[in-house]
Amino acid sequence: MSTSKLTSMPEDDLNDLEAHLAGTLRPVAPRRDFVQRLRERVHLPPRAEIATRLRDWQTLVLVVGGVISGTLVIITVARAMFHLFGKRNVG
Repeated sequence: MSTSKLTSMPEDDLNDLEAHLAGTLRPVAPRRDFVQRLRERVHLPPRAEIATRLRDWQTLVLVVGGVISGTLVIITVARAMFHLFGKRNVG
């Protein structure tokens, strides 16, 4: 088994490396027009509208029922595929 040893760098080398990286990696501010376009694309409705959507219990029940039904269909298809194409023991 091979083991790797961590070698320690002298502190002067570390300080030089940190100084170089500090000059190289500086924060960059995005352009204002880019930020404005991004805000226009990512539109979140106000909290009151989200709350009213969650209070609509009929839609919520429909969504939850759809998710559960979809999950059951996927599980059923997966089990059928397993039984049809699964490993068969020939004895």
